[in-house]
Parts: sequence; C-alpha cells; structure tokens
Amino acid sequence: MAFSGKRILVTGSSRGIGYATAAHFLSTGARVAINGRTVASTAEGIEQLGGGDQLIAASGDVGTAAGCVSVVEAAAKGLGGLDILVNSAGVAYFLPVEASDEAIWNATIDTNLKGTFFCMRAALPYLRDSEGNIVNLASDAGLMGENGLTVYCASKGGVVNLTRAMALELAPSVRVNCVCPGYVDTDMVRRDIIDQADDPNSEEQAIIDLLLPVQHYRSTAAVQRVINTDNR
Repeated sequence: MAFSGKRILVTGSSRGIGYATAAHFLSTGARVAINGRTVASTAEGIEQLGGGDQLIAASGDVGTAAGCVSVVEAAAKGLGGLDILVNSAGVAYFLPVEASDEAIWNATIDTNLKGTFFCMRAALPYLRDSEGNIVNLASDAGLMGENGLTVYCASKGGVVNLTRAMALELAPSVRVNCVCPGYVDTDMVRRDIIDQADDPNSEEQAIIDLLLPVQHYRSTAAVQRVINTDNR
C-alpha cells in the first residue's frame, strides 16, 4: 500500500509498535514525524530509521495536554500539515490492585487515555483540512479484563470507547479507527513481564502457550500491517 507524500505523526514511535509503524510508512514514501518522550529518545529513533529529510522530530511527553499540543504542532510545522495521526504512545504497569496507587493510576491514564484524546484534539484542524485519518492503539485488554493489569485495562477500555465516540462525531471529514492487539513482542513486554519473572524463558513460553490458540502473541510488524490497513 502506497502512502507516498502522506504526512504522518506516530506518537511513541521511538520504539515498539510505533517504531515499526513509522518504519513501514517511511518505506512506502510517507513523511513521518517521530515522537519519543525526550529529545534523546526521538533522535535515537530517527537515527535507527536511517535519518533523512523524510523524518521529522516531534519529541515530547503526551501525558500532558500541553505536551500533546507541542508534539502535534512540531509535527504539523515540520511536515506542512497532517494526513494521518497514529496514537501509539502507551505505558503499562503489571501490578496488583493493592500496589496500584494514585501515581500509577495517573501515569497510566495520562499517557494512554488523556494523551490519545488531546493529541486527537490538537490534530483536528489539520486532519479536517486534509480529510485525514486517526488510528488509536488500544489493546485486547480494553475489551476484556486481565489479571494484574486493572489500571491498564481501564485506560485501554477508555481508548476503545473514545474511538467509537470520536468516529461518530468527526465523520465524514475525519475517519477514526482503533486497533486492539494482544500481547506483542516488544521491549515493554520483555522488560516488564518476561525479564521480571524468576524464570524468563518459562514466562515467555507460558505467554506463547496461553495465546497460541488465537495466535495473539504477535510481532510489531503484524500490528503495523493492521494499522496501515486502517488508513486506506
């Protein structure tokens, strides 16, 4: 699928699903704004993608409304507008309810849900002008409960219903979709689940065995292909 000349902002694109998504858009001829929380992480992502004038830096913390505006404005200025917004930035804390204090709640909701909303809000003038698309990254955890991920489930459930409401409100000028992957082989899953286990190899195999019947333990490339399909 060709996206030649399209102007795309992918939040959380210095690593993981966002990085894979940005890499594919870049390979099809798009111009892509790369977002990491810091200037350093953004620059590292751009370097890993090969650099060049097709890539724009849009660093910033999307966990605040002001940060969302700053990221979107940097992307729109560098790209000369926006055709596609992919909200991929996200965090997860694998904790029981008793260990999930207000700081964990705020950090999760601010990035996953508030960040998604305020990036959409900030990008609206540009996307209305281009009759563009939005793809939000939620999770299958936003469709069903998952043990040890209560706060994350709440944040991603919010993203799912936010997408439904925004799709109705913004149609027909802007299309809004949501992708809900299961476990994906990213550095976040390895760092926060697999590597924290007493036996990392057994933990990884347990995830694979649990999800094998529905084949939900995916690569970032598999999720990226779904995102690209949503932008047709």
